[in-house]
Parts: sequence; structure tokens; C-alpha cells
Amino acid sequence: MKLVTVVGARPQFIKAATISRLIKKEFSNEIDEHIIHTGQHYDSNMSKIFFEALKIPSPKVNLKISNSSHGEMTGKMILKLEEVFLKKKYDALLVYGDTNSTLSASIAASKIHLPIIHVEAGLRSFNMSMPEEINRILTDRVSSLLFCPTSEAMKNLKKEGLSKNSYNVGDVMYDASKFYSDLVDDNKVLKKFYLERDNFILATIHREENTNNTKRLLSIINSLRILSEKYQIIFPIHPRTKKFIKLNNLEKKLKNIKLVDPLDYLDMVALEKNSRVIITDSGGVQKEAFFFSKPCITVRNETEWVETVQLGWNKLTGANKDEIINGVESFYAKYPKASNAKPYGNGHAAEKIIKSLYNHF
Repeated sequence: MKLVTVVGARPQFIKAATISRLIKKEFSNEIDEHIIHTGQHYDSNMSKIFFEALKIPSPKVNLKISNSSHGEMTGKMILKLEEVFLKKKYDALLVYGDTNSTLSASIAASKIHLPIIHVEAGLRSFNMSMPEEINRILTDRVSSLLFCPTSEAMKNLKKEGLSKNSYNVGDVMYDASKFYSDLVDDNKVLKKFYLERDNFILATIHREENTNNTKRLLSIINSLRILSEKYQIIFPIHPRTKKFIKLNNLEKKLKNIKLVDPLDYLDMVALEKNSRVIITDSGGVQKEAFFFSKPCITVRNETEWVETVQLGWNKLTGANKDEIINGVESFYAKYPKASNAKPYGNGHAAEKIIKSLYNHF
């Protein structure tokens, strides 16, 4: 089987690593995987170092398409990906999640009748103002195989008439967290950033709804400023977030916060594992917080990962300054009740996906 995998953004690198590593280790005779990097994350710190840290094969092709509007980026990707697909004559396309790279690859493949496999299918925030929501819905519609991370995602696909060829395999991010957390030297990373175990807040902000909205961004930054007077905070800063913080002259509000460049995945895992509380708008970080039993404040109004909220480990605060601060204070005072629930599977999602691919094709 000649399989093409298209990735372009940080979360996809992590998800792809679980399956690519297993293909290379156990299924290299059955599956010939080619990885295409669209270049969607244009900062080398957010692409190159991730491939190196996760020990996955380098992309066969890097389209280097980035730093443009949604429409321009998507259009360029469709054009370039179609050229590669037609030339290489793959048997199937594998995509992950809900980025512009995901949608572009899916459109290009669907037009030439190349079967599409969507990992992380069925997720819904029910917020159509999010580009990611549009991307995931359209990708699910044209996919031949849909691999869901949760039972809730399966329910969503059933409601939309897409239950055929849909499977709840668990979450590949859980696979990644289990595998890579064992490789991390926690003490080395903590020493590197002068942090104490269970005595700091990890913050990540990158979604357009927060970075591009001055009112929301100011509220979030003010909450971090107030919290930094009492707690140590480390903030790996996304290029887009950095741009809008500078544009709005908010740097002074972050003077007590440890700002660092985007981290490789292993360093990020170490910080997640050893933090006290996590503040984020990232879907992946919400889940990783749950995997490592760390309470999370999500600065969004909704989440696709409803299980983390239902089980008490995640609080949705939006960009409300007081709610963010109160949420952190409450988690510092008392951790959520431990749970044996495993809504994201048993850590063998990649294996289930590969076996299903092999049987299907």
C-alpha cells in the first residue's frame, strides 16, 4: 500500500508520529508511507525541531506554503498537493485533525477520487466561526475511513449520517503522550527553565479567536499579569501570539512571566507533567493536561474535548479575566477528584488504525 500523509501544523506532527513510527517499526513491508509537509507552520522552531525530536521520517516534499490568508493558503495547497498526488499515484491519503492542511489535502484528493482517511474524525465544537470547525466537518464529509478518538465523536458522525466506515479507536495523542513521556528527562527540563516541580503555571495561547481579538487578548494577558504576581508562569509563545502582543504594546504586562520560544514536543511534555496548573486554548494541550492528571483552564467558550470538562479536570473560562484567575486559584487550592475513566482509549489507537487500514485496502 502506497500511503501519503499530509501534515502542516504542530499537533499533526505529534499525531503522525504515533502511526509513522509504528509503520516504520512493524509494517514497513506492507505500507510505504510518504510524508508531505505543507509548511503551514512557517517558524522553523515549530516544524523542523518537531520532526527531529519525535524521530519520524523527514517529509518527502515540503510545499513551504504559509503566512497568508486562509483562502490563499488553502488554494495554493490544493494546487500543489493535486500535482503531487497525480504524479505519485498513491493508494490513499491520511490526514489528521482540522487544519488548513487537512482540508486542502482532502479537497485535492476527493477531486481525483483518492480515498481519504481522517484521524480524529467526528469532533465538533458547534462553533462555525472557528476555521477548524469548518475544516473538520468538510473533511469528514469526503473521507472514506473515519477514525474517531471518543464515543462522543462517534455520536456526532451518526447524527450526521456518517457512521458507515467510522470507528472509535481511541486517541493517537494518548499513544504519543504515553510513549514520549517515558523519554523525557524531567529534571533536565526543569533545571533548564529554572522551575520547581508542581510549582508553576504553564500557559499557551495561539488561537485566532484570542490573538486577533484585541479585547480578548488584553483580558487574557491581564489575567496572566495578575497571576504572575503570585505564581511563577512559563509561556512558550506562538509566533502569531508574539506578533499581536507586540502590535498591541502588551510586552510590559508580561515582565514577570518567563517567555520562551516554541518548544519541541518532549520539552513541552516535561512542562505539562510537572506544572501545577495549565492555561491554554489548545485542544491538544487540554488533553495532555488530562493525560498527566493536571488541571486545565481553557480560555475558550467551548471545547471539542467535552470529556475533560465532564470529569472535572478542565474549566472553560472564555477570555474572562476574573474567571481565569478564580479557576487557577480554585485548582491551586484543590485538585479535581481522581478518575479511572479512560475516554480516550487504552493507548493503542495507532495499532488499531494501521490494522484497519491494512484490512480495508
